[in-house]
Amino acid sequence: MQNDNKNLVSLLSCKSYEYKYDAVRSVINRSVENLGGWSLFVSPGEKVLLKVNLVMKKAPELAATSHPVFVQAVSDLLMEQGVQVIIGDSPGGLFTENRLKAIYQVCGMKEAAEKSGAKLNYNVGYSEVKNPNGRLLKRLTNINVLREVDKVINLSKLKTHGMMRMTGAVKNMFGTIPGTLKAEYHLNRSEPEDFADALIDIYLCANPVLSFIDGIVAMEGDGPTSGTPRNVGVVIASQDAFAMDFAASAIIGAAPQSIPTVKRSIDRGLCETDISNISFVGDSLQSFILDDFKAPVVKLINPLSGDYPHFIRKLVDSTCQPRPIFLHQKCIGCEDCYKNCPPSAIYMKERRPYVDLEKCIRCFCCQELCPKKAVEIKRPLLFRFLTKS
Repeated sequence: MQNDNKNLVSLLSCKSYEYKYDAVRSVINRSVENLGGWSLFVSPGEKVLLKVNLVMKKAPELAATSHPVFVQAVSDLLMEQGVQVIIGDSPGGLFTENRLKAIYQVCGMKEAAEKSGAKLNYNVGYSEVKNPNGRLLKRLTNINVLREVDKVINLSKLKTHGMMRMTGAVKNMFGTIPGTLKAEYHLNRSEPEDFADALIDIYLCANPVLSFIDGIVAMEGDGPTSGTPRNVGVVIASQDAFAMDFAASAIIGAAPQSIPTVKRSIDRGLCETDISNISFVGDSLQSFILDDFKAPVVKLINPLSGDYPHFIRKLVDSTCQPRPIFLHQKCIGCEDCYKNCPPSAIYMKERRPYVDLEKCIRCFCCQELCPKKAVEIKRPLLFRFLTKS
């Protein structure tokens, strides 16, 4: 049975992963004790999926993926409860066994599994399922490992995001959508708030019993893969991902209405409307709040209303909207951006990418999946003026 105080959120300070396995493990264990103890969430003999964040092949110190020390510590603590642990995710791009092996190796998950005795997921099957709790997605397709386990525990990373502004606990469940099928969900919900509703539905379908946000070292700037590591020194835990994402938004100094997943969770009655109504335990929320955390503005601008000629709309679009810029001197011609662009807005010319802005939906998957940080998001001066709060 889980805690009756569903929106209880644990906040604890943890400064580093380096040579601090015992410290990280202790903080994670105390976090769960703050929520009532492991027995509220798992039972001996159960099989649990640790849904980590492995968006792409990135070394742990770059802060784009779940840190192996964090994953190992959670795995160890679960196995002490008599639980079988599977570590897994469906990263961007193809969902294949060979790709998973490469990502597990580079991201440190192979080592984390070997040290803890956990297993790595290599089941790349997926199925369409009913989602009665969804608002937009009454049916969706997710990875089959979800049906091999009794429980899901959500290990997310505190990062910025070009489309959603912040990657937190709710958005981490997007990794239960298999590989390139993610593009379909982006394409069908191209507005940030619509996509946020889809992310919430995907989270509700996966239904994790417990969530963590690893903010020991977060990512600011051009997240979720091309930003800059930032030591925030916080571990957030709760059974309520909506409440903890609200807390995370406060920590990075962002208004909840500026983060689409937080805004829509409040609109849908899934989250408190005021952070003062969330119950915190552990360290003070105020002690973690940053006033200089760099997070992108995600709002799209539509200053025109009515029927305007195409050339005027095109001019406004080019001067107002953020857009991807390809740094051809850094590009290696891997075509990951081209192959994974949801609206097929990217085309290749002499092994270098270009974008058709009339097709671009500003999901910024191109930036997210670029292995060489060869994609930047240009936010025009007029856009920054119009979105200034």
